[in-house]
Amino acid sequence: MRVLLTGGAGYIGSHTALVLLERGHEVIVLDDFSNSSPEAVRRVEALSGATIPVFEADLADRAAARAALAGDEFDAVIHFAGLKSVGESVAEPVRYYRVNIDSTLVLLDLMRERGVANLVFSSSATVYGDPDTSPIDERQPAGVGLTNPYGWSKFMNEQIIRDAQRAWPALSAVLLRYFNPVGAHPSGRIGEDPAGIPNNLMPFIAQVAVGTRERLSVFGDSYDTVDGTGVRDYIHVMDLAEGHVAALERSAAGVRTYNLGSGTGSSVLDVVRAFETAAGRPVPYTIAPPRPGDVAEVVADPRRANEELEWRTTRTLAEACRDSWAWQSANPGGYSE
Repeated sequence: MRVLLTGGAGYIGSHTALVLLERGHEVIVLDDFSNSSPEAVRRVEALSGATIPVFEADLADRAAARAALAGDEFDAVIHFAGLKSVGESVAEPVRYYRVNIDSTLVLLDLMRERGVANLVFSSSATVYGDPDTSPIDERQPAGVGLTNPYGWSKFMNEQIIRDAQRAWPALSAVLLRYFNPVGAHPSGRIGEDPAGIPNNLMPFIAQVAVGTRERLSVFGDSYDTVDGTGVRDYIHVMDLAEGHVAALERSAAGVRTYNLGSGTGSSVLDVVRAFETAAGRPVPYTIAPPRPGDVAEVVADPRRANEELEWRTTRTLAEACRDSWAWQSANPGGYSE
């Protein structure tokens, strides 16, 4: 299968590209490199021995995206392209809605024009808002109590895809609700390389450990959790990448929704301690006020994906910290090194 990865040079996209190539698929990448680097694609090529066609364009720009892809064909799409920071979305809501929603609208039109009817969409556990229960399964109402524009944009995209499928019954769409991706490829060659100040926990911890940043800010220590800090379900990025391939290879007409997570919650301080063990050095931190839009605990119930996709996580938080440290210590400046 020849698979278009929108945002395929990004953190999750690059790891998924590698898994797809290892499984015998072909990959092409569309990316505007606003929060990614062409070097990630080059390293995936080096690891896999494959050549990856890369098209540089903003998917939210209909004319640019159509022109960029005019000379190539593909059988399926995994849609990663979009902005992804909860905190940044609170500060810049209009930008988040424009980029995240417009890119999906353009993509669906391009797919319909070309008769490409196999889509895997990068959604998020943030669509559950502040859930009443944890772990969360797919029956938990989405779009209720959403706390930030990022989550709203993912929820709206899910609805757009459902409506598009009703109008185009041949469309096979899988909505993958990620929990918290962490880690890196065990080679240390590809990993998470955020532009500017990291918005996610583990890359910030890694930058503190390598000496790029002075200390970590832990946002809130009075949640109703085991140690007062936020609890999340951390999933190794290689497990997550394998989940995308499982979803793609089990396509069927209609819209299906799956949680991709481990089913185990870890607090912020659990992650700090695990990373200190992996790196063999302390990670200084201070307590800061909670961030707007954050909730106390979000943990997946992944049983539907386990059963229907025959997929489950196999890597631990300790392994994610080890692999993240291998990436960060070998690439302290990210792909710019």
